[in-house]
Amino acid sequence: MESADLAPGTRHPLPRRTFVTLVAGGLLAAPLTAGAQQTGKVARLGLLGLFTPELGSRSVAALREGLAELGWREGQNVHFEQRNASGQRDRLPALAAELVQQKVDVIVAFGTDATRAAKEATTTVPIVMGGVADPVGSRFVASLARPGGNVTGTSLLMTTLMGKQL
Repeated sequence: MESADLAPGTRHPLPRRTFVTLVAGGLLAAPLTAGAQQTGKVARLGLLGLFTPELGSRSVAALREGLAELGWREGQNVHFEQRNASGQRDRLPALAAELVQQKVDVIVAFGTDATRAAKEATTTVPIVMGGVADPVGSRFVASLARPGGNVTGTSLLMTTLMGKQL
């Protein structure tokens, strides 16, 4: 379910701290981490979402806060390139291609549609997905245990986890 599909006042099903931790973990697993902190290179992080800037502001703010807690500070060692489709799914492919052309080091894709657009735009730039309902069924990853390719991140597919949670 996309964040934009939630009823007004409904909390996102993925807790903010969990989302930030998983996205930050994906970023740390990306090859840019060692280079950015050792050589003084500024990492370029592309943010891609279907939402409007206002609707996506909480997710983006949470991501920025979580990265700041890990030492990633905008203007010092990370630069954010944010692209919002403002609810227009057909704009996502062009926005994803724009991020690839901007030579971002990592794309953080918020939701299924944004992840699909990012995956279609590149096979080389690492993509960290957040809030995707079924990444295996959507063919973003080979399996949850071993995603393969250039896509990793979080899933909202809870049916496989229910038994473990009980």
